[in-house]
Amino acid sequence: MKGVILVGGLGTRLAPMTRITNKHLLPVWRYPMVYYPLYSLVEAGVRDILIVTGGNNPGAFLELLQDGVEFGLEHLYFTYQSAPRGIADALRLVNHFINDEPFVCILGDNVVDGSIRPYVQSFMEKPVGARLLLSEVTDPERFGVPAIDERGKITQIIEKPADPPSSYAVIGAYMYDAQIWEILPTLKLSDRGQYEITDVNNAYLQRGQLGYDVLPFSWTDAGTPESLRKASEMARESAFWTSARIGEE
Repeated sequence: MKGVILVGGLGTRLAPMTRITNKHLLPVWRYPMVYYPLYSLVEAGVRDILIVTGGNNPGAFLELLQDGVEFGLEHLYFTYQSAPRGIADALRLVNHFINDEPFVCILGDNVVDGSIRPYVQSFMEKPVGARLLLSEVTDPERFGVPAIDERGKITQIIEKPADPPSSYAVIGAYMYDAQIWEILPTLKLSDRGQYEITDVNNAYLQRGQLGYDVLPFSWTDAGTPESLRKASEMARESAFWTSARIGEE
């Protein structure tokens, strides 16, 4: 299965730190932020990975990551999103890389406190539809939030709801089959001027092909000053990350 990491956007919530650099190059504990999703994919067994850059200093990712040798990769691929029009818009750029294969996409500011290997491998064994990862959070209004019925089925996903229907967030890790290439052209710009990944997920839901898993460990994004601090603290205290050896002899 192939992997995609999205590191575009302007990172305005982290200004002025992002005035002259991409937020995904900022440090999270001992590593640059982008190392975390990249390591998570490699640890999960994904070896063909494309990074979608954008915003400030896109060339710095090539200089930093090179061919991915620090992560045990033979090659690492890059493409560029010219304008920050949303996650779903960025995925339009990866069709040539993915073709009709199933793939996993991770946002570049996501830090998990454990391995996503079981979920990726499970999807690889039966790559039909879409599969999301959920995490229980204290501030679900910041994220896409699933409404879950008494049978444990997702009935709707709402983007940044003022009144969240649950305490779960759809984290920035998504697994899709080839149906996504039928769904993406049907999307409309949201009120935020973006092509929303929540609309993609709801389209799979309407087809009856959306599954999910709830992470048994912590997760955070690192897109605000507070969550950036939280991500650094979590990584520093995490057995998963303290045991990681990235780029060490």
